[in-house]
Amino acid sequence: MSTVSKSYAEHSDPVIDYCTKLTVKLDPLQQKLQDATIANHKMFVMLGAPEILTIGQHFLKLIHGKNCLDVGTFTGASALAWALAVPNDGKVISMDVDHSALDQIGRSIINECPKSAQKIDFRLGSAMDTLNSLIDEGKCGEFDFAFIDADRANKTLYYEKCMQLLRPGGVILVDNALAGGDAVHAIGDAVITDACNRHISADERSHSFLINTGDGLHVAFKA
Repeated sequence: MSTVSKSYAEHSDPVIDYCTKLTVKLDPLQQKLQDATIANHKMFVMLGAPEILTIGQHFLKLIHGKNCLDVGTFTGASALAWALAVPNDGKVISMDVDHSALDQIGRSIINECPKSAQKIDFRLGSAMDTLNSLIDEGKCGEFDFAFIDADRANKTLYYEKCMQLLRPGGVILVDNALAGGDAVHAIGDAVITDACNRHISADERSHSFLINTGDGLHVAFKA
């Protein structure tokens, strides 16, 4: 049976452990935030896998990214990852309808590094409203990178909005892309996830690939 699992979750797959050991080198502040989230939040499984965050950081460096969209804040782990990867004049706009986890766990830890914290603009409210407001402000084509890790029902719409906001050559990472373990045959959320994957795969505006790391990652480069 295929394994789909974040490295910090309970599993018995030696391949996941091996790949993670040789891939993930978290900044001490990232490690502190991950540990605090796992220890103090009952829904810690919403936390982005460190291997996914590492991949995103490497993509940012590869494309010399500066301006990032972070769709889904939770405790702020992904926003912190991007802030650490972009240059001093970089910016991360992180959006979520709920900041309770951020305020309870993440904000104080992130603020321990003012240099990174000042790069992050945490916006409270609907991600769709935030993305639409950026489009209305004429920001299309100004972003280098987008990470989508939010409610599955709207992921295809988030992808579409991020495609408008990204520059050519920019990259979108869609997390939880294999939710349920078998996005083709599972029911419920996995059916929605499968529809999003198929939408991205068929999109002629991007070059994309789907990989089994974490609980699935769909990567799309804007053409």
